[in-house]
Amino acid sequence: MSSPSAATARTTPEGEARGPLRKRPSASSRLFLPLIAVCTAVTAANIYLAAPLLPLIAHDFGSTPSAVAWLASVAQFGYAAGLLFFAPLGDSVNRRRLVAVLALVAAAALIVGAASGGTGALAGAVLVASAATVVPQLLVPLVAERAPAERRARHVAAVIAGLFTGIVAARVLGGLVGQAFGWRVVFVGAAVLTAVLGLATAYILPAQRRRREGSLFAGLAAVPGLVRRSPALWRACVRQAGMYGAWSALWTSLALLLAGGEGYGMTTAAAGLFGLFGLAASVVAPLAGGLVDRFGAAKVVRSAYLLAAVSVPLFWLGGQAMAALCAAAVLVHAALVASHVANQTLALTTTSAPATANTAYVVAGFAGGALASALAGPAYGHWGWGGVCAVAGAWLVLGWAATAVRTR
Repeated sequence: MSSPSAATARTTPEGEARGPLRKRPSASSRLFLPLIAVCTAVTAANIYLAAPLLPLIAHDFGSTPSAVAWLASVAQFGYAAGLLFFAPLGDSVNRRRLVAVLALVAAAALIVGAASGGTGALAGAVLVASAATVVPQLLVPLVAERAPAERRARHVAAVIAGLFTGIVAARVLGGLVGQAFGWRVVFVGAAVLTAVLGLATAYILPAQRRRREGSLFAGLAAVPGLVRRSPALWRACVRQAGMYGAWSALWTSLALLLAGGEGYGMTTAAAGLFGLFGLAASVVAPLAGGLVDRFGAAKVVRSAYLLAAVSVPLFWLGGQAMAALCAAAVLVHAALVASHVANQTLALTTTSAPATANTAYVVAGFAGGALASALAGPAYGHWGWGGVCAVAGAWLVLGWAATAVRTR
């Protein structure tokens, strides 16, 4: 019988050992990070699928775009709820099975949404699809866990780049395909991509056999205590809620300005192309990851808030000047992704329960975004684009001021 080291050592024909063999990375190992990034892009797009299609949905249901703007908030509230219940399970259950099930549920809900005959049924489908679209947040803690410590923020940034690429694709491709074939075709296409990419990602995940302690949702019950015990996690949650709320108020209302009669009067397809400015986020993410690894999260978050503060008055000017609107779109995406990379890396590394901490962080962010979006629709209806910019500015002030007081 051969010794245990026989499989890992090489010998010359004369029998002299030449040291251990280096294992070549398997195909699944090489595909791990790229496939997770692509899956993140596809699933994240589902949350923002309705935003660029609001004019088409309103026309189909005999309503006005501002009257159906609340559908964008439903998607974000659904995602926040899904994160609260499902994301903590990453610390205690088999991720493979959970990712596969959630991907199929999201795909089925999108199909139901495509067949809906009114805003109520569509809202229900969007709520379920968004709640099941938590796959990226089940995978980010795994990416951070497997990454070398000195490159952890860069690996997290790669997944975040995929997330923001999906957001851009939802606006650009959603607008183009919706204009050409109708908003229902967009929902069906998203369902197919979600099922295929979700199952492929589940297949390459490492097999895990975990013995769960406590109830299935023990992680959910642990979230408040974990945030209380970790001031760094609390700051990351609140600051990202402020940043994400400002971005969400502006970005989810942008279609109303671009395609509305009181704004630029663009077609849905042309308004969707404006989302290409969001590619700034995908470019900034790797750079932000390197800056976090080198200088720390706090400095990157401060710089991101400064960028966002500059973007808000530019957005206000963009109500009349397209050049200002384009510059603001680039700045706010750069600010959001830099803040996200820094804050999420901090959330994943500041406690011994990364999936639960990540749940607290992302739920806080999306809750802030959903509430800001819910206020932005009525603000646009009453005060126009200036009201939306006021909501965004208020969220930035609240996010920074609350954490500044707590820090002192």
